Amino acid sequence: MMKAFWGRVGWASVALLGAAALAHVAMARGESLNALWLVTAAVCVYLIGYRFYSAWIAANVLAIDATRATPAERLNNGRDYVPTHRWVVFGHHFAAIAGPGPLVGPTLAAQFGYLPGTLWILIGAVLGGAVQDMVTLFLSTRRNGRSLGQMAREEIGPIGGTAALIGTFIIMIILIAVLGLVVVNAMKHSPWGTATVASTIPIAMLVGVYMRYLRPGRVLEASLLGVVLLLASVVFGGWVDHHPVLAAWFDHDGLPLAFSVIAYGFAAAVLPVWLLLAPRDYLSTYMKLGTVLMLAVAILWLRPHIHMPAITPFIDGTGPIFGGKLFPFVFITIACGAISGFHALIASGTTPKLIASEGDIRMIGYGAMLLESFVAIMAMIAATVLEPGVYFAINSPAGVVGKEALDAVNTISGWGYQVTVEQMQHLASAMGESTLFARTGGAPSLAVGMASILGTVFGEHLLALWYHFAIMFEAIFILTTLDAGTRVGRFMLQDMLGNLHPKLGETSYTPSVILTSVLVVAGWGYFLYIGVIDPNGGVNILWPLFGIANQMLAAISLSVATGILIKSGKVNKAWITGLPLLWLLAITTTAAYEKVFSTDIRVGFFAAANDLSQKLASGVLPPEKAAVAPQLIVNQQLDAWLTLFFVAMLWVVVLDMLRMSRRYFAGQPVRPSSEAAYVASRLA
Repeated sequence: MMKAFWGRVGWASVALLGAAALAHVAMARGESLNALWLVTAAVCVYLIGYRFYSAWIAANVLAIDATRATPAERLNNGRDYVPTHRWVVFGHHFAAIAGPGPLVGPTLAAQFGYLPGTLWILIGAVLGGAVQDMVTLFLSTRRNGRSLGQMAREEIGPIGGTAALIGTFIIMIILIAVLGLVVVNAMKHSPWGTATVASTIPIAMLVGVYMRYLRPGRVLEASLLGVVLLLASVVFGGWVDHHPVLAAWFDHDGLPLAFSVIAYGFAAAVLPVWLLLAPRDYLSTYMKLGTVLMLAVAILWLRPHIHMPAITPFIDGTGPIFGGKLFPFVFITIACGAISGFHALIASGTTPKLIASEGDIRMIGYGAMLLESFVAIMAMIAATVLEPGVYFAINSPAGVVGKEALDAVNTISGWGYQVTVEQMQHLASAMGESTLFARTGGAPSLAVGMASILGTVFGEHLLALWYHFAIMFEAIFILTTLDAGTRVGRFMLQDMLGNLHPKLGETSYTPSVILTSVLVVAGWGYFLYIGVIDPNGGVNILWPLFGIANQMLAAISLSVATGILIKSGKVNKAWITGLPLLWLLAITTTAAYEKVFSTDIRVGFFAAANDLSQKLASGVLPPEKAAVAPQLIVNQQLDAWLTLFFVAMLWVVVLDMLRMSRRYFAGQPVRPSSEAAYVASRLA
């Protein structure tokens, strides 16, 4: 009784502390906010959400059964279906889902101020993102690790299922291509980052062999070995960077790096999951968590103040970093930090084929998403502790603020955010860079913020080291999403081809593995190649699609989950996925409409393409811009048509789910459940 009493007191205290922190974050105006309030609010919200909401869903909605054998146990083939230690699976899953979104999204969304993005990161993750991840992982695990699209086809119907299969696969190809381009740009002419990232591959293979053959079950030993070697690889990268001969070996332009990334993606898709993918992602998680932990400790120690205002004037859509109003674009920009459809592909791809016990689903599905959300909070803090003038100088394109440094600082100062040329030059020199003006994309400003915080605690004379460490950290973050995404893409394509020829749907059938891996890698590799050789970015113009497509994937996932819950007789509990689905439908449909039909050339794809076409025809473009203008026009138009295609696929899935639900309520036949029969687990 006393233990239960003190437990209630403890959790009540956490709830009150979290409420107080959230209230202070939301109501602070006209004064500098201490970043500690954001950390406190986030931790309390996550603890309450995991302890109570996720436990209720696991027990009362999903009815998770730890005595039930998982696909990894029943279908163990040593390649894709492999019962794996829960912490290794957690590491793999977190590394796979935690791509650029939680880092870049909050950094860019800081254009609106720290408040809107922070609130959505917390609310969206606890009530939406983590629920989607856990429910999708559970449903896929119960269905032999089926992909999201295949579950839609088997559970809802052939029309919605086919739309889900095609839509999710094409979205996946685009997302992986953009991820690959970000990785290539991060490692381009960076011997340090390239050497470190390359070193993680043989280290992962060594750890995989160690855990499977040399010392089976010795996860702690293998983890310590991997961590030591991983830290050594960071030191090795720094040594290579300063070596007159070795630096040249790892100093490459974009095209060779692109081919290397393509080759790595193919290897990650075809090699046994225990040999490369799982141990590499598992070890990368240590670097990710270690860096985030260092950042959290530094924030607790320094208690830095947030310099960005809670809300900026740019909520009206006039922001210099990207066009669009607060609604819906703060939600589209944050993306993975709150809810991500890409997670559903991982949760119905590699992860359900590795889980040894259903009892691990809650920790891996819900817990990993909360951890990613915390990374997003860290990114928001790192971006907003910068002076607003510095933040906008780094992230604003030259076409908006001016090519010359003096023009840029005058423009930004005119907005009310003071910054000087000397200030930016000093900062660039401290970071070991020639300039930090117009370093768009979010990654450089995030690295500057991280380096400033870490450097203050762990040595200001090492700012350049911390800056390049942060850049490398971001590259590893993204690459682990790319490799898992490629393997998931292979599973998705095998599922689709299996509808035409059953043998091609077998994940262990070697000819199918090779064929589908080649097709998937060739798909995203082509777009990556075009993006790298285009002097103006090429496929990089597809980046605005990343957020919209990602949220549409989440809506498709929630549609499938809601339909399965309804037909399973859990109508009164289907709101756990139904309410987030309604919100995402409003967000994605509004964002898609604006990106396609807006007459603002900074928002609408067709508007931007038409404006550029008119300028090209009138001869007002300078020669270098005129040379790439046709490619940019095609890309803008492609963006628009892809957006229309994606939103059409989404609504086909939603309407088919509603059709199936109506039939269920009317007592008419619906497709039978594809859930595998109960088999008792033999694993301890």
